[in-house]
Parts: sequence; structure tokens; C-alpha cells
Amino acid sequence: MSIKILIADDQRLFRQGLRSLLEQEEDLVVVGEAADGQDAFTMAQKTNPDIILMDVEMPKLDGINATEMILERNPDIRVLMLSVHNEDERVVAALRAGASGYILKDADHMEFVRIIRSTHAGKKTTSPFLANLMPPVPPLSQGVPQTDEDMEKKMDEKFSLTEREKEMLRLLLKGKSNKEISALTYVSTETVKSHLQNIYKKLDVRSRLEAVTLFLKEKH
Repeated sequence: MSIKILIADDQRLFRQGLRSLLEQEEDLVVVGEAADGQDAFTMAQKTNPDIILMDVEMPKLDGINATEMILERNPDIRVLMLSVHNEDERVVAALRAGASGYILKDADHMEFVRIIRSTHAGKKTTSPFLANLMPPVPPLSQGVPQTDEDMEKKMDEKFSLTEREKEMLRLLLKGKSNKEISALTYVSTETVKSHLQNIYKKLDVRSRLEAVTLFLKEKH
């Protein structure tokens, strides 16, 4: 059975190039392209794709809001965010909104294919281009997911974070940029970067995206 894919990106050349590469694979079929978030939402209803490759920044409706709207209407669709770098705060918000993971745009052809197949199969995949995929929400018999406050406390205890690191982590999990964290905590952006690097080291992750994904995995 073919994996149906919708590509949502405002750069036509990127969409066409990615489509050409993906359709070289027998099990992948691109059912549509969207140039903005509104088109992505409309196309998702018309084509019912298995996977949406969603650029985080698009006109009319950005990738975050488009993801929320699509998953609210079609919760079985899996969305992979496309980003130019792994420190994009907007992808953090998209992961919190329900996206299954992210791929850096400079990933090679086979990395895209591998991630798409793994995501479709529901596997937990890691690579330099993809955060750990979020696990499904457990059945009610297993209890409900923990609150953000419960998880922050759990992570604080598990990873021995300092009070300042706890504060930084809370803001990071809300999708705040380094500049916004700097303004809210009254320290320089360089100090923020230093604290974040210490947090990443303690959590054994490489970026804010992986830190947020770890949080979401632990939460369930």
C-alpha cells in the first residue's frame, strides 16, 4: 500500500524537487502540493494524506496553526515539520501542537524517505534530522498524561537542574526564543545560550527541539 504524502511549502522549486525525489520510490505517492497554510488545510481535507511535510513558516496561515487545524479535523494524519535549522522556536510550538517530528530541509533524499516510512509505521526514529517521534497517547486505562507542571518537576528531579535552569527550561518549553528568555530573566542572550547548553548536556540532547520532544515523550 502506498504512503500518501502532501507537501506544504511556499517555495515552488523546493516542492517540485522534493516531489520528484519522493516519487522515485514505489511506495510513496505525492497526492498534492500546497503553497500556504490555508491551502494545506484545504488539501488535507480533499486528499486525506497519511503524511504531511509542512514548512513551519508560510503565508496566510503558518505551519503551526495549519497543523493544529488539520489534526483537530484529521487526528490520524501525521505531520512532519520542515525547518532550515534545528533551533527554530516555531518548530517547538508545532511539536507541542501535535506534529510527529521534524526534518531539516538539507536532509538527503534517503533520509527523507527513511523518516517518512518510519513515521508512517509509527516507529520511534532518531537521526541528525529528526527528533524522537512522540509516542501515542496511552489508553484511558493506563491513566491520563501528566500535566506540564508534573513533568517539569519530574525532569527537575531526574536531571538535577538548578533553579535558573528550571526557569530556562520552562520558558524553552513554551517556545520562547533566546531573546525573549533574555528579556524575561534579565540576563544577556549569551548567558541564556550558556544555560541552555548546560540543560542540553544534562538532558543528553543536542537542541531545543530535542529537549521539547523529550519532555513530550516523558509526559506520556
